[in-house]
Amino acid sequence: MIVLMLLARAYDNNLELAFTNILSSDHSNNSDRVIAGGSYPVMDRSPREGRQDRKGWYPATERTYSRVLTLRHITIEVVVKNCVKHGEGPHWDDTTQCLYYVDMFVDDVHRYNAVTGQDSRLNLGDSVASVIIPRQKGGFVVSQKTDLGLLDSWESGKVTSIAKVEADANMFNDGKVDASGRLWIGSCFCGNGIADPNKWLKLQGSLYSLDSDGSVKKHISNISIGNGMDWTDDNSVMYYIDSIPRQVWAFDFNITAGSISNKRTVADFSSTEIPDLGYPDGMAIDTEGKLWVACFDAGKVVRLDPETGKVIRTVKFPCEKITSCCFGGEDFTDLYVTSTPYMMTEAELEKTPLAGSIFKVTGLGVRGRKANMFSG
Repeated sequence: MIVLMLLARAYDNNLELAFTNILSSDHSNNSDRVIAGGSYPVMDRSPREGRQDRKGWYPATERTYSRVLTLRHITIEVVVKNCVKHGEGPHWDDTTQCLYYVDMFVDDVHRYNAVTGQDSRLNLGDSVASVIIPRQKGGFVVSQKTDLGLLDSWESGKVTSIAKVEADANMFNDGKVDASGRLWIGSCFCGNGIADPNKWLKLQGSLYSLDSDGSVKKHISNISIGNGMDWTDDNSVMYYIDSIPRQVWAFDFNITAGSISNKRTVADFSSTEIPDLGYPDGMAIDTEGKLWVACFDAGKVVRLDPETGKVIRTVKFPCEKITSCCFGGEDFTDLYVTSTPYMMTEAELEKTPLAGSIFKVTGLGVRGRKANMFSG
């Protein structure tokens, strides 16, 4: 077991985690645990008498501070180590306490059982898998390159195609099911083998929905790399990411009609350098309406306030290519995070040997929601 120490500091309502040291190493099993603990001073931006630290912060004291923030004990655990070549699409099934996710470019789907700790893999063929989501009727809805299909069961491995949506130059990427049971899924140029996403052909993708009757509807075009999505509790707003302009968008959402309108940008990463926030990738939403966005090439998941577009919390991981996240666990307080070693050099992998692992973050103090199942 590899144990890492996290330095946690609270700056107003901004919690940043940074890996600081490797304490010990034991390779007796495949579980790596990162423990956040210890006692650290709470800092405040308000000017006070006394000595500043090197970042201009003043140590908090009981005598002089009225706003003192409690540090949370946050744990980041590698639940499945080095299990994928390109991990994506995490989906938590609360009925089985299992995490489903994909190994995209080898057409594998995975099932991690949080009760037993076992991870199983199912190969769907020679294609590109981007989503696996349970159906209300049993089995799963899956994507393969630009096909949408139904997986009869995990045991059978049989996939029946229900719709071929685009030409083979493209592929489906991220997808999620809304509260009515409708699947939403985006497409992009199939850049398999091209490490830099900026070199993928741009504006080739679209956003689609799949209804329970098998009908497919295109909603928007000219997407470069369609990625994470989610909805507000009242289903009035849909959030959606296009990774190449590095933007998070919001749309007015009509759940009855299955339509979106009034596009606007709620967060724009393009004003920052790539190492700071990277490319926005997969996304989840918590019960407070805040967005948790995976930052590809920046090694982070950030919590965004969609009302202001500001980053209000940051969680740093020991690998740069973080791809997606979802809430899970018995009470939806665990955050599961996927990563990838895709097209990394040997030198890069030596620096970040946990790339391609599945992480679980606990102790965040927030809660997610039950994931929806496909109604078709």
